[in-house]
Amino acid sequence: MALVVQKFGGTSVADADRIREVADHVARCRRRGDQVVLVVSAMGKETDELLRIANEVSKSQPGREMDLLITAGERKACALVAMALNDANVPSASFTGSQAGFNTDSNHRNAKIVEVNPTRIREAIDNGMVPIVAGSQGVSPEKDVTFLGRGGSDTTAVALAHALEADACELYTDVSGVFTTDPRVVSDARKMPTISFDELLEMTAVGCPKPVMRSVEVAQRFRVPLHVRSAFTWEPGTWVVEEDPTMEEAIVKAVVPDTSEAKVTVIGVPDQPGIAAGMFRSLADAGVNVDMIVQNVSLEGRTDISFTCPHDEAEEAAKICETTSGEDCEVHTDTEVGRVSLVGAGMKSNPGVAAKMFETLAAANINIEMISTSAIRISCVVRSADVDNATQALHDAFDLATA
Repeated sequence: MALVVQKFGGTSVADADRIREVADHVARCRRRGDQVVLVVSAMGKETDELLRIANEVSKSQPGREMDLLITAGERKACALVAMALNDANVPSASFTGSQAGFNTDSNHRNAKIVEVNPTRIREAIDNGMVPIVAGSQGVSPEKDVTFLGRGGSDTTAVALAHALEADACELYTDVSGVFTTDPRVVSDARKMPTISFDELLEMTAVGCPKPVMRSVEVAQRFRVPLHVRSAFTWEPGTWVVEEDPTMEEAIVKAVVPDTSEAKVTVIGVPDQPGIAAGMFRSLADAGVNVDMIVQNVSLEGRTDISFTCPHDEAEEAAKICETTSGEDCEVHTDTEVGRVSLVGAGMKSNPGVAAKMFETLAAANINIEMISTSAIRISCVVRSADVDNATQALHDAFDLATA
């Protein structure tokens, strides 16, 4: 008998039919002898709708009230799933994040889990029930409801699996696993049966949307077996493992396209100690998520610095740079950029990957504007209009369509 935590995303519980499908699936799991704990997200686009209404009624949007509002979607969904399970003759009970024992810090809109004390969840399991936990929420030291941020249900599920010492954590979504690239961009993208934690972390860091990077970090830290799979086909998906068991590991595992970031360039920064430090400290204090950074060679005591950040943070980032970079500096924002990244643990022991990447992009007449590397990743910033072509060209060049 296995204890499995199963997380269902918004598309998986988007309407009554989907909720009944989930209930039937859980009933099948129970019949084969598994103990199941569910974590559910808000239905469909409900979180977006709640945010839209909040924008209509409030400009201040206090964090405490926003967290109470946003997390209502998950509570509604888990209650409906519990009802469907009981109709399927599966005894169940729904729990809010606080009832499930999720204690967080006080950072509203993006709280971090401090500890999980799943006493009531264990009691429900011992009583033969299926507990259903509302995802992406907890309770602060001040006893206020907190929201873990968008995609926080993945992190809820992994943290709960660790606390319960579950045999596996299954993340059900609308895709059947982790692919070699975005199948909407490349038609012959291939689902990978396994991928290492390090590789998936790099993929999520450079634009792979599922699962959420925080959840992969928690799973790796506590060695939670992770399975990414589809709630629509129920087929086996991709297992995330410590190391890929393949004897001859592929040099490159995946190509990750991303058009979610903008580039900010500060021209004429005084080349002296403390200027860049002050600028990036101000960006960090404002919560701007800076990613790739490039500084040019100093000429006549001045240099240029470029960095990327999310589109919705670019305007604020530019304003901060204008006030912290020194006199006579120019700040430019470019929202028409994209990024394409190669990821693969095999890069560490195989020279020439960067050269092949650059040659492939050159052959496709795609200009590279910025380059960033790690031990198992190479990322290039290009024009956003070139991202799809770059992704296809690299996927073909590294033969990722074949196992």
